[in-house]
Amino acid sequence: MNFEDVVASYEPVIGLETHVELGTASKMFCGCATDFGAEPNTQICPVCLGLPGSLPVANEKAIESTIRIGLALNCSIATWCRFARKNYFYPDMPKNFQTSQYDEPLCVGGYLDVEIGGRNVRIGIERVHLEEDTGKNTHVGTSGRIHGADYSLVDYNRAGIPLVEVVTKPVPGTGAQAPEVARAYVTELRDILRTLEVSDVRMEQGSLRCDVNTSLNPVGASEWGTRTETKNVNSLRSVERAVRSEMLRQAEVLDAGGVVTQETRHFQEQAGDTRRGRSKEEATDYRYFPEPDLVPIAPDPAWVEKLRAGLPELPSTRRARLRDELGVSAEDMLQMANAGVVDLVGATVDAGAPVGEARNWWLGYLAQKANERDVEAGELPITAAQVARVVELVAAGSLSVALARQAVDGVLETGAEVDELVADRGLHVVSDTPALERAADEAIMANPDVAEKVRGGKVAAVGALVGAVMKATRGQADAAAVKDILLTKLGAKA
Repeated sequence: MNFEDVVASYEPVIGLETHVELGTASKMFCGCATDFGAEPNTQICPVCLGLPGSLPVANEKAIESTIRIGLALNCSIATWCRFARKNYFYPDMPKNFQTSQYDEPLCVGGYLDVEIGGRNVRIGIERVHLEEDTGKNTHVGTSGRIHGADYSLVDYNRAGIPLVEVVTKPVPGTGAQAPEVARAYVTELRDILRTLEVSDVRMEQGSLRCDVNTSLNPVGASEWGTRTETKNVNSLRSVERAVRSEMLRQAEVLDAGGVVTQETRHFQEQAGDTRRGRSKEEATDYRYFPEPDLVPIAPDPAWVEKLRAGLPELPSTRRARLRDELGVSAEDMLQMANAGVVDLVGATVDAGAPVGEARNWWLGYLAQKANERDVEAGELPITAAQVARVVELVAAGSLSVALARQAVDGVLETGAEVDELVADRGLHVVSDTPALERAADEAIMANPDVAEKVRGGKVAAVGALVGAVMKATRGQADAAAVKDILLTKLGAKA
């Protein structure tokens, strides 16, 4: 069954539960540090280990950050709410319960708009609540999973880090665009969180994780199908692939007369499909009850309004403003937004580069370098001002495009300033006409067959001779000048 057959017969309904580790200096209920990458089990104490006699104290900064997230997502902020104990028994949860929120979340009833294929899709937000993260299991063995592992290790450094969960309402009506809508939603949410500066939202480090719910029902049916939950999807691309994969799998089950089981599943990056995890728990399985060791939270409405007034310009508003200021098309803006370079392009233009050049560098060569390093473009060790300076040198004729790329490579490698690096490495365009003519003569002598083709009228063949000159001059010649010299020597016209 192909994807087109699926959407012709079935209507998908998706929902997303996104977990965000907050960037606070200390954990949710104790003073332990939250630094990523510390030696295992060095950032723990009796509170986050749940030892007898220890008492939690709520992190005010985490509560503030959660309220700001809720406000940015158009939520209503509770005037009174409290924490609950969510009981379950996994080795990465040292207390055997998680301090979370159940029926009284901090933020409810918001929405987030995303743009897909030129149309707006509104994603309803069910709730934004605050809890604590779990520890991290490492299963040692060939499989990397608990089944078949030789033994397992637990690092509790992450246990107790403030964790915000953003839960959407079910999203029907997206049809074939369901996978794209899921990705666009997580992308937009990530950008909002980054703008709020509440988290570093590094999916590869687990500070942003997404559980993807998917169900199918026959087109025209009044009831939704049974959903599955694909857990801990850790990249934007994988969010889209996980929805697509589950739609295909569930359709095959239903077409064969089977029944979709409500369960958790795990997305396999290499295979591009999901694998069965465990049967899905219901709320009653967790035996929620109010946390007896923490007082309720009652945010002062005046404080909430102060936080609302202090929100930064949000990504959608910023994109609209920059689109007008830069004079780019909606399609260009969407491309830049998907690549996460809108602000970088804007900053490069502010530093003096033309819009087109700034866009081309960040969406082209620098995007390629970011992919090679498996980082976001904004994490590359090069500033917008440095990119603008490279653009300026190309426009002045001091650098060719090839030399400009070498200059950018040098900045990425060393962190040096552009002019310093260009001088140290001798990256300047060779404009010495006698030197270029000598190089052109050598290229013609070394490639007589190509030269004869050019003389015979096959002007396009001159590209090979231009390439030979560029190689001889280590890419420092002006390619246009070289081409003119070669055509003149060979008696041909461009």
